[in-house]
Amino acid sequence: MKPRLKKVSAKLESSFNINHDISPNFGNIWHYHPELELHYNIKGEGLRFIGDNIDNFTSGEIILLGENLPHAWRCRDEYYQDNTQLNIEAIVIQFLPDYLGKDWTGIPEAYLIPKLYERAKSGMMFYGETKEKIAHLMRNAKAVHDLDRIIALLSILKIISETKEYKLITNENNAFNSPNEADTIRLNKVYTYSFANYKKEISLKEIAAISNLSVTSFCRYFKMMTRKSYYDFLIEIRISHACRMLIEDKLPTEIICFECGFNNVSNFYRHFKKHKGLTPLEYKRTHLFR
Repeated sequence: MKPRLKKVSAKLESSFNINHDISPNFGNIWHYHPELELHYNIKGEGLRFIGDNIDNFTSGEIILLGENLPHAWRCRDEYYQDNTQLNIEAIVIQFLPDYLGKDWTGIPEAYLIPKLYERAKSGMMFYGETKEKIAHLMRNAKAVHDLDRIIALLSILKIISETKEYKLITNENNAFNSPNEADTIRLNKVYTYSFANYKKEISLKEIAAISNLSVTSFCRYFKMMTRKSYYDFLIEIRISHACRMLIEDKLPTEIICFECGFNNVSNFYRHFKKHKGLTPLEYKRTHLFR
């Protein structure tokens, strides 16, 4: 869906932002911004949307988002309930590609940085020793000032530009034109409604009414914005929830099927195998015995 442009506010005395966020949840807004974003999710669980990818997120993830790459973190339903004791915690660093000046990435010593920025357009998730090093540096970076802030970010960029311990999140660069206010309101309504109601059958007539469009216009509009049908989008949300429940291993697979909005078991197995390349049982075994 077409994302919302988010204005990232930087302090006048700072060339980039470092925020340590502790709050009930990450909100719901699907957005993008010209700054790259290094996101360390210390605490929190749910679904994340990055470009055209929908997947679960868990505590400990570190992800680098390229400039203008649409994203959103949607916590599990429990995080939005009244009087919940749950909360998220994250350290987020946001910086423009030329935060040290327009020419700094062109100097010989920084030759890896433009290559890093290009990879980041698909989103990068770090693992292994690299993730541990980044986590340590990000925790330290939020407590330092002046030139030490610059040194901290450069140290992080050095590590992630040289490492091979990452995987790309989406296979395509997602270039979006700036949406107008009507697009922002319409598509975030669709997004919010889908998350709240994915367990039940959502008809095209129902979701089209949410977006104030006819069914035909909605299908054409949604496909143009997301490069997928609304039905495919909804299936991906359901499969991602099913993955989490399979790993939790609290319910039989047949019950998980209906809890995630599928109307019969064979249909669930078919879609799961198509999206994950494994049956639900194979997926559960793979993740439970890591």
